[in-house]
Amino acid sequence: MKKSRNSPCGPSGGPSAEKGLSPGVPTEGKAPSLVTVIIPVYNGRQYLPEAVESALGQTYRPVEVIVIDDGSTDNSLEVASRYGSVQVYRQDHGGLGAARNAAMARATGRFLSFLDADDVWLPGKLDLQIRALEADPSVDMVFGYVEEFISPELDDGARRALRCQEGPLPGVIAGTMVVRRSSCDRVGPFETGWQVGEFVDWYARARERGLRSLVLPEVVMRRRLHKSNMGVRLRDSRADYARILKAALDRRRKAGKVEP
Repeated sequence: MKKSRNSPCGPSGGPSAEKGLSPGVPTEGKAPSLVTVIIPVYNGRQYLPEAVESALGQTYRPVEVIVIDDGSTDNSLEVASRYGSVQVYRQDHGGLGAARNAAMARATGRFLSFLDADDVWLPGKLDLQIRALEADPSVDMVFGYVEEFISPELDDGARRALRCQEGPLPGVIAGTMVVRRSSCDRVGPFETGWQVGEFVDWYARARERGLRSLVLPEVVMRRRLHKSNMGVRLRDSRADYARILKAALDRRRKAGKVEP
């Protein structure tokens, strides 16, 4: 796997520590397929520009970028609207799942991808993953590796309070995924009743429906750690993960795939 030259958890870590992946060569004789990039935001004005710019800066073309402002009380909507090529929509606050669903309903791409408003992609992410999908039609979704970094504006006290994993990690998470639209439609929308874990639930349902996935060994995303990460803000909602697991087991029992 490709590794960054700097430690992402130290003071030098940040979105520019790894410049990314090499551009790929389009498949001869085929027009490249449109990829929709879905970015939900809720009170994320501080980091949103870096996320949007990392989507717009992809070496792959064509892309459409959709930002859903999920009822922010800051000026996230104004920040997103500064990018003329980005589609921006606002809705009442409904959570991450509802925001992603709203964007999916408007998406026109053959492939769907998801980026949180505080994370950043490496420039060659989509190019690498679309090549993998085009090379094997039996693969429904492609993931990659992730590096964590502590947001550089944090002081030493805030840094010490965060746990940053050193080195690249396999990332079976929404932010690294590119999925065929047709495959995503087989799974259905994200559940909106969970405070956290909506992707865990979606991925469990994808596996139940027989979707095939591939994890590429390259780093494709950098996950920002800061004081307002959802996992920190919604720490009391982590019981959702247990309920998601139970729901998945209940579905498998109903289908006769596990012993009662």
